[in-house]
Amino acid sequence: METDKLREECGVFGVYSSDPEINVVPLVYYGLFSLQHRGQESAGIAVARDGTIEARKGMGLVGDVFDPATLAQLSGPIAIGHVRYSTAGSSTIENAQPFVSRFKLGSIAVAHNGNLTNADVVRELLEDAGVGFVSSSDSEVIINLIAKNYKKGLEKALTDTIQFIKGSYALVVLTEKALVGARDPHGIRPLCLGKIEKGWILASESCAIDAVGGEFVRDIEPGEIVIIDEHGVLSFRYGEKTARAVCAFEFIYFARPDSRIDGIDVYQSRIRAGEILGRESAVVADLVIGVPDSGIPAAIGYGRATGTPFGLGIVKSKYVGRTFIAPRQDERERAVSVKLNVIKSEVAGKRVVIIDDSIVRGTTSRRLVNLLRRAGAKEVHFRVCSPPVRFPCYFGIDTPHRKELIGSANNIKAICEAIGADSLAFLSTEGLLEALNHQGGYCLGCFTGEYPLPTPGELGLAKQDDL
Repeated sequence: METDKLREECGVFGVYSSDPEINVVPLVYYGLFSLQHRGQESAGIAVARDGTIEARKGMGLVGDVFDPATLAQLSGPIAIGHVRYSTAGSSTIENAQPFVSRFKLGSIAVAHNGNLTNADVVRELLEDAGVGFVSSSDSEVIINLIAKNYKKGLEKALTDTIQFIKGSYALVVLTEKALVGARDPHGIRPLCLGKIEKGWILASESCAIDAVGGEFVRDIEPGEIVIIDEHGVLSFRYGEKTARAVCAFEFIYFARPDSRIDGIDVYQSRIRAGEILGRESAVVADLVIGVPDSGIPAAIGYGRATGTPFGLGIVKSKYVGRTFIAPRQDERERAVSVKLNVIKSEVAGKRVVIIDDSIVRGTTSRRLVNLLRRAGAKEVHFRVCSPPVRFPCYFGIDTPHRKELIGSANNIKAICEAIGADSLAFLSTEGLLEALNHQGGYCLGCFTGEYPLPTPGELGLAKQDDL
C-alpha cells in the first residue's frame, strides 16, 4: 500500500447520443480507463435504453470488471460510469457505483465524486421517512433524495436535492431520456463538458474526453447544473453564487498531467511548482530526480530554475496497483521497494535532490531516502512541491487522522530528521498559489485548516421539514 499518499476520490463519466441507434457503452468503458487513476476499488456502468436503465458493476479495475461478455450485456445511447476509491463507506460491492433507483415515475442512476458533510443527517431523515438503504455510500443518499422529489419534475428534483446536500460533489445523473451533470457551489471537485459527433460527454477530467476522441468544450461551473437531452444542453445555476474553492490537490497529485481543470494545464502547473520550489529552497546538488509520477514534472521545473541536471533516478513498477495491501508496518515499508526502485548508476556518488508531491505519514519518504543512500547517494535533499499537510480533508480525499499526519505535530526540522534527509523544504502556500496562476480560489484546508464550508463537526442538525 502506498501509505504516504493521499487517496484520490472517484471518477465519473457520461455520454449522451442524439442517435438512438448508437451504443455509447464502449465510449464510457474507454473513458473510465482514462480515469482509472482516480479510483481502483470498483467500477460500474449504467445505460438507458427503451425506457429502462440497466447497470453492471463490480470490485476491481475497469478491465477486470468489464470483460467482453459483460460489456455485450449493455447497450444504449445514454450511459454513465464510475470508478471508485472509498472515502465514505467501506470497500464493498454494495458501495460500488452507479446507483440505480426504480420507482413508479421512472428510473434514474447516479455516479458521484466527492463527499457530503451532512450525509449522516440526511440519511437519518430519509430513513425516518421510510426510505431504505443498501449501502453506506453518500451517493445513495443523493439518489434517494432525487427519487423522493422526482414527482416535481427532473429540474426541480435536482435543484431541491442539490440545495439540501452540503459538501463536495461532481455528479452525473442518468434518466431514461437525459444525461445530467452538476458541480458543487464551490467547485471543489472537477467536472467538464465535451462534444462528440451527435452527442455530448461529461467527465471528471478532460483527458478522458480526449481519450474517446471527443472535443473539450468547457468546465462545468461551480453551482451549475446541465441537462443534456434531445433539445441540446440546458444550463442553469442553483442558489447564490459562492466563492470558488477548487481542491488544490487536483493539480498537485490527483489529476492526470494531460488534463486541464478550470483553465489550468495540470502539467504546466506542476512544472511551475517545481520552478518556484527551486527559487524558494535551492541547494547545491549534482542531480534532481522526481518521485513518479506527479513528482517528475516538478523535478523538471526545479532543475530548470536551479541549473541542476534532471535525471530519471527512480523507476516505478507499472504492475503494482495503488490497491497493493500490506497489513503490517514493516511490510508496508518494504512494499515501497516493490513499487519504486532506484537506478544506482544514476545516483551513486552524487548529491541528490528528490522531489515529491507531498508527505503524509512519512513512510514512503523515509524509505526512499534509505534506498537512495543504499544506492550510493552522497547527500539526499528532500523537496516537496506542496505545503505541509497538517489537517484532514472532509471533501472527498481519504486523509489519515490528524495525529497520523507527520506535518501536524512536527516542524520541518523534526520531519527532516524523521525521514533521514540531509535537508527538507516544502513549497510555500504563496508559491503554490503562484504555480496555479492565482486564478480563482482554491481549497487549501489540508494545509491551512481553513475550509470553504463548515466541516461535519460544525454543521447543525437539519430539520425534518427541510425534506
